Amino acid sequence: MQQLRVQQLAEWLADANRPDPVLLDVREPWETELCRLAGSLHIPMHLVPIRCGEIDTGRDVVVICHHGSRSLQVAMFLERKGFGSVLNLMGGVDAWAGEIDPNMRRY
Repeated sequence: MQQLRVQQLAEWLADANRPDPVLLDVREPWETELCRLAGSLHIPMHLVPIRCGEIDTGRDVVVICHHGSRSLQVAMFLERKGFGSVLNLMGGVDAWAGEIDPNMRRY
């Protein structure tokens, strides 16, 4: 399982020469209403098993949640399902708000 720090993701997204990953947000709807990373695909954790066909298998997938625990579980699930490049965002949106975007709402 690959782990990705928020600073690494910010650098990746800023690199015009590198294809953007799928940003898979597995939080609950009420959480994504509070804050989310722009361009993320929202599939709540409990729906990933039945909706994983919506995820582009040809791209890197960065799984995101509030602190990184739920996303780690989903990332391991996706790896077992045969997804090639899956990364867990360590610290989740909370770390993103703390280190990258201080204007992002925290909860």
